[in-house]
Amino acid sequence: MARRILLPCLMSLAIYGLVFGLVLDRPLSLGMFRQQIDARLARGAGIEAPKLIIIAGSNGPYSHRCETMEPLLGIACVNAGVAVGIGLDYLFARWKPLLRPGDIVYLPLEEAQYTRTYAATSLGPDAAIMFRHDRTTLAGLSPERWLGAAFSFGPRAALMSLIETALVRSGFADPREAALGSTNAWGDHVGHTAALGQVNAARLATMMPYHDTAALIASGDGTAMVRDFIVWAARDGVRVVGGLPAGFADSPIPDLTRAAIRTVFIQEGARFIDLGDRYPRSAFFDTPDHLNEAAQIAHSRVLAAALAVTLAPARAASR
Repeated sequence: MARRILLPCLMSLAIYGLVFGLVLDRPLSLGMFRQQIDARLARGAGIEAPKLIIIAGSNGPYSHRCETMEPLLGIACVNAGVAVGIGLDYLFARWKPLLRPGDIVYLPLEEAQYTRTYAATSLGPDAAIMFRHDRTTLAGLSPERWLGAAFSFGPRAALMSLIETALVRSGFADPREAALGSTNAWGDHVGHTAALGQVNAARLATMMPYHDTAALIASGDGTAMVRDFIVWAARDGVRVVGGLPAGFADSPIPDLTRAAIRTVFIQEGARFIDLGDRYPRSAFFDTPDHLNEAAQIAHSRVLAAALAVTLAPARAASR
């Protein structure tokens, strides 16, 4: 009796693993994230000299511009931010092999990235990406991540895989670039002009951002990942600088929360930059974390000046 029950169960699991691990894919939704991550890693791998890497959620590419900062700082720059749902442990694991002594990692993380639970991270978009395309990185993460990746699929995922694959094979023209802008060689989001963002103006005017408490920041699973990364970076001669995402001037990150985020970095010996990061709603494109292109460029110039001052003592010492 046990064999008749156990064998079909094992066969079902094997078929499930083969189908989602080798056959079905999400070339439009998850494929976009995978292509962005791989393109930025490829740029980073091709840079021999010290480099600046910006890791964050989508505020990274939308609100920061390596193309602007690189000539101002005189250092190669890669905008490696993707989306809040992509696990920090996954991004850190992908970037660690490419980081060298003297490199700088700037982390203007969104609040949600500090407080995101490990359980939620284990079921994020990168779980499915790793199970289908990057099992090497998955193997280096925790067993909880293995289980999350293995069981991150379901009937909806199967249906969407079939639809997306059919669309791609039929020559489907992805409309997202025309509506949202595109990505340049540095990994920056470009083309998200104020004029293009006017369609979002009414929605932006009524948005009320959620801010996490200082206690949640201090105890967050994401915070633990950031602290572990800072410790690793210090041991390998990589400099880490913390920062804040741009936000609405009329709904800023509370002072206690800002202080808690700063403490995450300062307590581990990293540096931290607080630019104020408060802008009128007219400076944003479609969400409270996404500056429009003109504001993105202006913000990047201010940030480059702040980074130059922050990093000056370390640069002088290395000469």
